[in-house]
Amino acid sequence: MIKVTGLTKDYGARRAINNVTFDAEQGEIVGFLGPNGAGKTTTMRILTGYMPPTEGEAIVAGYDVVSESLEVRRRVGYLPETVPLYTDMTVFDYLKFMADLRHLPNAEDRVDESIEMVGLTDRASGFIGNLSKGMRQRVGLAQALLHKPEVLILDEPTIGLDPGQVVDVRKLIREIGKERTVLLSTHILSEAQNICDRVLIINKGKIVTEDTPENLQARLVGAERVILRVRGEADDLAKTVSKVKGVESVEARADGAIEFEFAPGKDVRPEVAKIIINEGYDLLEMRPVGLSLEEIFLELTGSESRS
Repeated sequence: MIKVTGLTKDYGARRAINNVTFDAEQGEIVGFLGPNGAGKTTTMRILTGYMPPTEGEAIVAGYDVVSESLEVRRRVGYLPETVPLYTDMTVFDYLKFMADLRHLPNAEDRVDESIEMVGLTDRASGFIGNLSKGMRQRVGLAQALLHKPEVLILDEPTIGLDPGQVVDVRKLIREIGKERTVLLSTHILSEAQNICDRVLIINKGKIVTEDTPENLQARLVGAERVILRVRGEADDLAKTVSKVKGVESVEARADGAIEFEFAPGKDVRPEVAKIIINEGYDLLEMRPVGLSLEEIFLELTGSESRS
C-alpha cells in the first residue's frame, strides 16, 4: 500500500532525505524511527501530498503522490505532530466540517463513529479550545479516521497523552493495522517495539536498517544473553557459571541476578543449570534477553556506543 523508491528532498543546499526506499503492506504497522532532523516528517509530508519530492517516486494506495496527489489524499489519513485545529469550534462541529470538506456520505454518522473510536463521546459538544493537549491529539486522530482511509500516517500519535490514553490509542492503532497500512513515527521506542510489525530506522536522511524488532535484536546482539537468578545469597554464582565451557562472559547485576553470554548456536543453558544445582543453589529463573529497541536505535544512529 506504500512503495517508496529513491525518494530525495532538498531544501536549497541541504538534503533532508537521500535516496529513501521502503515499502509497507496492507495489514502492516510500520514504525518510523530516527533522531530529530533525520527526515521522518519530511518523508511523511511527501507521502501525504503536502510537498513534492526533489527526486524519486512514492506510490500510496496505488497512486503516485505527485501526478495523482488528489487520489492519494482521498485514501490517506494523516495526523501531523502539531494538529491544526479550530479552537473556537466544538469537537463535533470541527469533525463535521472536515467530513463535509471530504464530501463524505452520512457525514454525521461518520463523525459519531470517529468520536467513539477515540473515546471523546463525552466531549463532543465541548469547545476544542477548552481541551487538554492529549484530548486535542485525540481530535486530530478522529479527523484522520473520518473517511476510513486505506493508509494511515501518524506523526507522534501519542505525544501529550496520559498513560491511560496511550494504552487506548495503541490498542486502537493495533486494531486499525489489522486491515489498513499504518506508518507511524515515534520517539517512544517501547511503543514501536510493542505495536509495530516492522521498524525503519532513519538517520541523516538515509534508512540505516529495516526489520522486525525481534530480527534486529538477533542481528545486532552477536551473542545469546541470559539472566540467571537463584534463591538466597549468590556471592560465588558468577564464578560458578564462568566455569562452564562455552560461557563467554559473566556479569553480576545490582539486583542480585547474573547475566551471561554464549555464542549463537552453542546453547550452554543445560550445563549451566546442571552445575548450579550441583553446587546447591535453588534455580528460580533463567531467561534470554535481547537488545532493547532503544539500544538498537543508539547502535545504528551512532548517538551512543553500547557498552
